[in-house]
Amino acid sequence: MTRTIGGSGISASAVGLGTWAIGGWMWGGTDERQSIAAIQASIDAGISLIDTAPAYGMGLAETIVGKAIAGRRDKVVLVTKCGLVWHVNEGAYFFHQDGKPVYRYLGAASIRYEVEESLKRLGTDYIDHYVTHWQDATTPVAETVEALARLKEEGKIRSVGASNVSPDDLEAYIATGALDAIQEEYSMVKRDIGKTLLPLCQKNSVSVLSYSSLALGLLSGKVGPERVFAEDDQRHGNPRFSQVNRQKIARLMAVLEPLAAAHGASVAQVVIAWTIAQPGITFSLCGARDPAQAVENAAAARLRLTESELALISAGVAEHLVGLDS
Repeated sequence: MTRTIGGSGISASAVGLGTWAIGGWMWGGTDERQSIAAIQASIDAGISLIDTAPAYGMGLAETIVGKAIAGRRDKVVLVTKCGLVWHVNEGAYFFHQDGKPVYRYLGAASIRYEVEESLKRLGTDYIDHYVTHWQDATTPVAETVEALARLKEEGKIRSVGASNVSPDDLEAYIATGALDAIQEEYSMVKRDIGKTLLPLCQKNSVSVLSYSSLALGLLSGKVGPERVFAEDDQRHGNPRFSQVNRQKIARLMAVLEPLAAAHGASVAQVVIAWTIAQPGITFSLCGARDPAQAVENAAAARLRLTESELALISAGVAEHLVGLDS
């Protein structure tokens, strides 16, 4: 199953590979060999949409993606990002990583620097979809988009995206006429953009790449109430992974498991298939750190849930996933 990124004319697999975990940061480290194998297994299984970012491991994820797609560039729709920077102390301070302050900054000169660095790490001369990772209140959207438009004219990027936007941000991007897609968190446990951003996107033919479709593994069917996370894993101490939440998820799993069995599928595949069937959701980005996970996620694109099955799942979500810790 392929879909188009906004008005760009670029088609990509509806299920994409997200590489945040491959960067290792906040995920308890990474195994480069396994990560490369996971990316290549994704491509071999029919996934063309590969999403990464400089901030995922301070360039590590992009470097690993670059190694994995060497000789396969024509099979990949490559997404990366700009706007989280550590080479300048400008914009709005966001967090520290590896002892360095990271800022939200989308000034023109910084974007130019970032795209060149990403191209080098990825081993390519163009990026299919270039996304402002987090928004920068110190730089007008028009200035940011002007810089992106120049990169598009030069052939360094092929389409424009924005991530982690407010409705006001989204309207500002739409007003420029340059926006092809937004990238936002959306899953069974976080559906708020359905009332805020999705109607605007549908009205203006803006695609939506949903990330964390499996909610950091919470919806994978593999994270029960008994699971213990390492201290350097971001899920350790995360309220979303509270015992109460995981008990609610377990009750939802009881709804999903018979459906999964009927289709010869996993629960995770049912969750992904439900996600890309939601009105306004164009793509679902799912992480995988080994080939088996990659192949499992890719197969979800071939799973066709009936309208009655989708309704049953949505009813289960509405019943069990209320009042979640977050």
